[in-house]
Amino acid sequence: MSFIVGLTGGIGSGKSTVADLFAAEGIAVVDTDRIAHALTGAGGAALPALVAAFGAGILDAAGALDRAAMRRLAFADPDARTRLEGILHPLIRAESARQCAGATSPYVVLAVPLLVESGDYRTRCDRVLVVDCPEALQIERVMARSRLTAEEVRAIMATQATRAQRLAAADDVLDNGGERAGLPAGVAGLHRRYLALAADKLKANC
Repeated sequence: MSFIVGLTGGIGSGKSTVADLFAAEGIAVVDTDRIAHALTGAGGAALPALVAAFGAGILDAAGALDRAAMRRLAFADPDARTRLEGILHPLIRAESARQCAGATSPYVVLAVPLLVESGDYRTRCDRVLVVDCPEALQIERVMARSRLTAEEVRAIMATQATRAQRLAAADDVLDNGGERAGLPAGVAGLHRRYLALAADKLKANC
């Protein structure tokens, strides 16, 4: 049974950077965002159900999901968002579980942006690691990388758990509110802790 560290944080918090640092330590990272992209890319397993639910107009010229168009539809229509999640989430859960089970590293980092919002993922994790930063910095970072307006970023943040809710759910917190140069040392310390905890779990299950 794998020791699973659930990695989460608000949009723009730096989850991907932290995940890459764990990967550099030789730890398997199962990223639900990457799984979602694969499911909704050209030929992806989720596309037939999505087209049946929303029509072929949700596809881009390459035959993949037009994520910007789907995002606008989901934000404008709560029912559409519910239908979208009903299609994607079971597929993402199943694939992430398969990847976690197949990992061979001492523990697994399961990166889930909406981990706190989903009770299912929380029950699968031995530890929850939250990457934290001030909300103003989240907005600044997302605007810089995604060409979204501040209002659009706030709309996305409004669909996520609050900063306080994430911190309340955390077993471990990694502060990414300052210079990112300090992140490698923080991840290295957590890596040592998780190796020890994973070894303890393995002994307990032997």
